[in-house]
Amino acid sequence: MPRSTPVAHILSGALAIGSQVTVSGWLRSKRDSKAGISFLAVHDGSAFDALQAVVPSALENYQSEVLHLSTGCAVTVHGELVASQGKGQSVEIQASAVEVHGWVEDPESYPIAKKRHSFEYLRTQAHLRPRTNTFGAITRVRATLANAIHNYFHQHGFCWVNTPIITGSDCEGAGELFRVSTLDFANLPRTADGAVDFGQDFFDGEAFLTVSGQLEVESYCLAMSKVYTFGPTFRAENSNTSRHLAEFWMVEPEVAFADLQDNADLAEDLLKHLLSRVLEEREDDMAFFQQRIDSGVIERLRGVIEQPFERMEYGEAVRILENCGESFEFPVAWGTDLASEHERYLAEKHVGRPVVLMNYPKDIKAFYMRLNDDGETVAAMDVLAPGIGEIIGGSQREERLEVLDQRMDPALRGELWWYRDLRRYGTVPHAGFGLGFERLLNYVTGMENVRDAIPFPRTPGNAHF
Repeated sequence: MPRSTPVAHILSGALAIGSQVTVSGWLRSKRDSKAGISFLAVHDGSAFDALQAVVPSALENYQSEVLHLSTGCAVTVHGELVASQGKGQSVEIQASAVEVHGWVEDPESYPIAKKRHSFEYLRTQAHLRPRTNTFGAITRVRATLANAIHNYFHQHGFCWVNTPIITGSDCEGAGELFRVSTLDFANLPRTADGAVDFGQDFFDGEAFLTVSGQLEVESYCLAMSKVYTFGPTFRAENSNTSRHLAEFWMVEPEVAFADLQDNADLAEDLLKHLLSRVLEEREDDMAFFQQRIDSGVIERLRGVIEQPFERMEYGEAVRILENCGESFEFPVAWGTDLASEHERYLAEKHVGRPVVLMNYPKDIKAFYMRLNDDGETVAAMDVLAPGIGEIIGGSQREERLEVLDQRMDPALRGELWWYRDLRRYGTVPHAGFGLGFERLLNYVTGMENVRDAIPFPRTPGNAHF
């Protein structure tokens, strides 16, 4: 089979008019003219637009196959690249042969026929929704972002560390964990006091799907200096909202000999780099999101790229919110976590650009965050972006063993003996953060529901596909 040329390569103008080309893909549409010519819109996923193929009736299989093609059929088209006579495209293929690889059994019942479908409906067709304009564009932007993340860290001397998906600890202490077990649930082994005997399980103890790779990646940070993990994480949080997934991807860098200010600088530089790459490389897809999903998305991204992030203390933010005259659904007081409405007010109305909120009360943050000299706050930070609120959360880590022990639940000390060891053998100040990948993707595209930012969403009551 002759090698196909990606549609994106052809539409970029890289091939000369008159070139012989082969294109393979799926039909977005087909139109038959009374003059005995068919027009096929062939889409292969490499670009937002399809490529038109003009198919003459003189082809051997025109009557037997071409006239019976419909949306979704898989074809290969051979022919000459010519200047297009139609609007909206510069080139098209004058077909000399059309091969049909796969038919749509019943065009009338094709689940994603050529019409507009709701995103809710398309979630029930997750195996076919990447063939639509929206989800094809999301997929390309997702791939660009993932590539940009790896490239950024590689260029800045970071090592990618593959932290475990199966773990014996709860990094966040939230308890919302998916259990991993090979025990027979119809005949569970019991201890003398009647509890489940996890000592007979596969891992000789309790095991779970990870909620974060942070603790493990810290150990590599304290040997390699600059590391990151990028992979799936899991939360058994029974929340059916547009912002929650049971399975999602996290980007978690960690840097040795770094403090909270260094952490904030890294977060700002990374975000600016990622958004710039998307605007540079996915111009066609971003034009679609601007036109069909969120008319302000490109302007919002440029605002993040072009403007410096504001640094603000948590205490200052609380004072601003208490005195701003706004009516919030959730009350504001020192010692409480900020709600999304508070975060968005700060970023959108008070400052008008991204904000790095720093130094939160210790009682609302995790044990591993470094205690500040005031004894009341920890060196934590959240990056708040206009249009979404928190997009990054991180901290300087507690490197002093005695302070870590004071803040850690005594029950965790034995389980996290290895984490405590890192403070006993050559400890150094270090810092890192977490960036939710699907949350970032929603921000970049203007999509509202995080279930549309991942290929196969896992949510309460739904593990289909």
